[in-house]
Amino acid sequence: MNKILVEGIKIYAYHGCLIEEGKIGCNYIVDVTMETDFSEAAKTDDLKKTIDYVVVYDIVKQQMAIRSKLIEQVGQRIIDELKKQFASLKKVEVKVSKLNPPMNGNVERVSIIISE
Repeated sequence: MNKILVEGIKIYAYHGCLIEEGKIGCNYIVDVTMETDFSEAAKTDDLKKTIDYVVVYDIVKQQMAIRSKLIEQVGQRIIDELKKQFASLKKVEVKVSKLNPPMNGNVERVSIIISE
């Protein structure tokens, strides 16, 4: 099995339980790891035989644009859309990190990881 990683997708979005988070927004980083068999693409140089990174980015961007209270929900939506788009996915992992979350302390980021 092969892996494709799309890492460090930087997005500004408006997730969070606080009303202010929906107005002010925050920086996020999303990492996507996908297991698939791209051996045919490696032999033929055919994009249709693998996962298109641009489509992955577009899915992340679209799902991050839909406001949620929890980044857990956003991560699950990203996985659901990736599975719909790419039947060849054997396993997918999404990490969503919220940078400088509004907490009573100096916290660089909070992250969730979902694997299916």
